[in-house]
Amino acid sequence: MSERRTDLVESIKERGKTLEAEMSFFDHLEVLRWHLIRSAAAIVLFTVLAFVYYDFIFDSVIMGPKKAGFWTYRMMCDLTERFNLGPDFCIKDIPFKIINTEMAGQFTLQLNSSLLIGIILGFPYLLFEIWRFVKPGLTQKESSSASGFVFYASLLFVMGLLFGYYIITPLSINFLANYNVSEIIENTITIDSYLSTVGTLSLGAGVTFQLPIIVFILSKLGIMTPAFMRSSRRYATVIILIIAAVVTPTPDVLTMLTVSFPLFLLYELSIIVSGRVENKRKKKELEFYSAK
Repeated sequence: MSERRTDLVESIKERGKTLEAEMSFFDHLEVLRWHLIRSAAAIVLFTVLAFVYYDFIFDSVIMGPKKAGFWTYRMMCDLTERFNLGPDFCIKDIPFKIINTEMAGQFTLQLNSSLLIGIILGFPYLLFEIWRFVKPGLTQKESSSASGFVFYASLLFVMGLLFGYYIITPLSINFLANYNVSEIIENTITIDSYLSTVGTLSLGAGVTFQLPIIVFILSKLGIMTPAFMRSSRRYATVIILIIAAVVTPTPDVLTMLTVSFPLFLLYELSIIVSGRVENKRKKKELEFYSAK
């Protein structure tokens, strides 16, 4: 009889632990939900501001790479004059027309591009909310070692965004606009296609510049090592050069290096980050075994 009571008590305790774990899980979901709600609210706020000031955003930001007076094109022409790089390097015209083919096309353009701006401006706050959600589950050492997550991730995102907008996007637009299979084909681009190109290349570069952060996390988990990245350097070099060759308007080496150099630098920075993480891990292991 006493054994049955003992089994019953143990069963009740186990059931209580399970319920406690389930409640803890749902509590975490509730906390995550509020973090996501605040992030969404920030993005909506920036989206509304972009919608209100859309004239400036459309004329100066979205349509900037389409204009011959864009900063990138002016710098290329200045370099052409100073270093005699040849007439092909100086871009003075982007030969294509932009049209709208849908009844609600211009309205959806304003909505989509305002949302895109809202996501870009709200990205640092989204990272901040992610950090606030993850931080309580970290140890004190882990929290201190990753304390600059929001700052460095936001800084890399902004750097990548600017690199994508001022370098990759205008060079890609110029290349695609001047790519001609036959003279009988005239380039008439829809506004959706143009916006998609500008947004994808700019945001894609911003996300690509998160490589050191991703490598840091994977190195912490023991998945990525500096030895693996060093052994894969030649493959990374080929991929980076292919990307640079595709987006550059001319086949000269100077332009390719202009595009590829930040990507090479980013990869080498990721190797350094992975190496520092591995050295710290080895140091902790050495201290652990020495203590025994």
